[in-house]
Amino acid sequence: MRLAATAALWRRERRPAVVVELRAVRGSVPREAGTRMLVAADSVEGTIGGGHLELKAIERARALLRGEAVEPEWAVPLGPALGQCCGGHATLAFLPLSDCPPETWPLPAPRFVLQLHGAGHVGRAIVRVLDEIPCRVQWVDERDDAFAGVELPPQVQAVAAAAAADEVARAPAGACVLVMTHRHDLDLEIVHAALARPELGLICLIGSRTKRERFLARLAARGHSAEALARLVCPIGLPGIAGKEPAVIAVAVVAQLLARG
Repeated sequence: MRLAATAALWRRERRPAVVVELRAVRGSVPREAGTRMLVAADSVEGTIGGGHLELKAIERARALLRGEAVEPEWAVPLGPALGQCCGGHATLAFLPLSDCPPETWPLPAPRFVLQLHGAGHVGRAIVRVLDEIPCRVQWVDERDDAFAGVELPPQVQAVAAAAAADEVARAPAGACVLVMTHRHDLDLEIVHAALARPELGLICLIGSRTKRERFLARLAARGHSAEALARLVCPIGLPGIAGKEPAVIAVAVVAQLLARG
């Protein structure tokens, strides 16, 4: 995601660069087909997996920048040609950035779709962790200044909502809902709306086991079944990752989202 933004900036600056793209892969290869990196004479942005393959790809891209004859595609068996243990086969394409505008790059399939409620310290830390992860995020907060000073990754849409709970109806089927607002009563309304939609994915609420028990009692009183209440994940985060720092919570939560998809 950030790579496309960098490519757009370099094009505006008319900076000579080459887009290196993994066109096709077979067997064990460090990255997926469609992965790209940008190579300039003095800089590299992104990665196609590191190691000898990336080193040789950078050399070829810089040779192209120097005006040397370079084949636009390079098919390479990683084991026999480069001595890499992964042993798969990769086909790389080399294109001048001037001929490869980033707006034409197909977006990678999202690993998950998320509706994130709350733009406090943990919410902001989660958005920072999501910076390079292909996903789609609706980031919702009712406060007028909630998103002040935040640089949004391209896959994140900020929603300044009059009523955050109403936004749950706009989450697409299969989306995960993650609730961490500045008020427990607002958390409750959002979770109540999310549990009413069985087609949603994970429904996660930040908080302790005590908060979970209190919410379950209040939600049961509102008519939610035991089956619906079992969908509520609280506390949040992949088990085994301990810590209350916002960055640690963010890593644990994003790992949980990636694990569940």
